[in-house]
Amino acid sequence: MARTRLTPEREGELYGATLDLLRDVGYDALTMDAVAARTHSSKATLYRQWGSKPELVARALRHNKPADVAQIDTGSLRGDFHAMVSMADDCQMERDSALMRGLAHAVHNNPDLHQALRDLLIEPELNGLGLFLRRAVDRGEISEDQPALKYVTHMLVGAFVARQLVEDRSVDQAFLRDYLDAVLLPALGV
Repeated sequence: MARTRLTPEREGELYGATLDLLRDVGYDALTMDAVAARTHSSKATLYRQWGSKPELVARALRHNKPADVAQIDTGSLRGDFHAMVSMADDCQMERDSALMRGLAHAVHNNPDLHQALRDLLIEPELNGLGLFLRRAVDRGEISEDQPALKYVTHMLVGAFVARQLVEDRSVDQAFLRDYLDAVLLPALGV
């Protein structure tokens, strides 16, 4: 698929409009026609640029991330996790949590969306998290055979899901820092 050249500003505008529509109407009701109308572009341009609605949504979410987790290296695992939490403010986390809850439901009925999210959002995040953990092992902060290592992602996702279910509240920086210090890091022996 040939991609057209967009300025970073225009690309950001298209991604922002896509996420706004996603928040407003949900994934199933989101259409390329609606994105085109909101951004004063043609549907053909959107398909030429992204190929499909799932790819556009996944790339918009990726673009919305405040920074690449793999770039964080504070010299300690605790510092890396706290820096990761500091990348997004509480308002952004609340908006992103609502988006992800809606998408979690949509992926069950949309295998193309699931694959696009895995390829463009989840795998890069897992790779970045893997770097965090590999550096911590290399520094001797955690043991390579630490049984909790394979559950770090599960624990992080669990924090997001459980807070909403148990307390009917979105995660925020204070909750995540406390969760890291009280649950995740002790589970890793840090």
